[in-house]
Amino acid sequence: MASRQIPQVMRKIICTQLSPKFRESTSIIEAPVPQPGPKDVLIQNQYVGINASDINYTAGRYDATLKPPFDIGFEGIGEVVAAGDQSKVKVGQSVLYMVMGAFTEYKLLPAKHVIPVPSSNPKLLPFPVSGLTAAISLDKVGEIQKGEKVLVTAAAGGTGQFAVQLAKLAGCHVIGTCSSEEKVKFLKSLGCDRPINYKVESVKDVLKKEYPGGIDVVYESVGGEMFDTCVNSLATKGRLIVIGYISGYESQTGFKPSRTSALPQRLLPKSASVRGFFLFHYTNYIQEYMAKLITLLSQGKLQSVIDQGETTPTGPFVGLDSVADAIDYMYQGTNKGKVVVQLKASTSSKL
Repeated sequence: MASRQIPQVMRKIICTQLSPKFRESTSIIEAPVPQPGPKDVLIQNQYVGINASDINYTAGRYDATLKPPFDIGFEGIGEVVAAGDQSKVKVGQSVLYMVMGAFTEYKLLPAKHVIPVPSSNPKLLPFPVSGLTAAISLDKVGEIQKGEKVLVTAAAGGTGQFAVQLAKLAGCHVIGTCSSEEKVKFLKSLGCDRPINYKVESVKDVLKKEYPGGIDVVYESVGGEMFDTCVNSLATKGRLIVIGYISGYESQTGFKPSRTSALPQRLLPKSASVRGFFLFHYTNYIQEYMAKLITLLSQGKLQSVIDQGETTPTGPFVGLDSVADAIDYMYQGTNKGKVVVQLKASTSSKL
């Protein structure tokens, strides 16, 4: 087994009790650094990604059979520091992964579950969850076509930023909702044709007045009242993709009710549809779409915007102790792009 000098003990975050309140449900503990088997790799995490669904996982909503304590976190990027003799991924290789239990200083994985990348540049970190969700869902579920009108809710967030850009690259007219004038400028920089700051404009009124023919595809992640507005705004044969309902994640129920009792009457006259998307049901497309995203980024056709909390009073998010702060920051709705926590300084940032 090839390896570098590795400590015997590491720190990681575990869920100790089921709750949507991250601080109450988690603890940072020390644990032995695991040793790779013949086909495994040990990764020293350099950055981990923050997702809205981190609190869905600690609340026990993804797997009702999972009982605390268990590891949490969805994605990481780092460097292989030890590798089994039969591993095709070698020590020193930067890798990206999307596997439960990422909030840890060292992560042991079968080599087949990691994605070799040119460097541990944190701009690659949004791709496994946020980028792939946008890319695959718009193509395979939304079936977007050139010339269509696409509405992206929470458009300035980690996954919304990619939905805006990918829809624009597909030749669509893109509308995006956000919560500040600063985010309006950010969305315009991504190519969004009509940003809507819902704090000063009514999304419902804007859509009714400016898009009387309706919206062809909606990329929806908010839920509640926003979901209702989007359903009512669908065009004939319109498609609404549900990728989340963040407005209710912090509640005990996990969602805010919408007036969906009349859904059949809303959809039938328009031949419209509401379609759910969960990334882990589309794993057969991951390799193909990951390659596409990395190529677009390297060609300068796609921006991957990350937010490390540089503008917060305490400065950038660094270390496992700042993960809870990063989650709070994301739920305050002030972030632009993907929220990322640095665990260890990266030695290379080129793509």
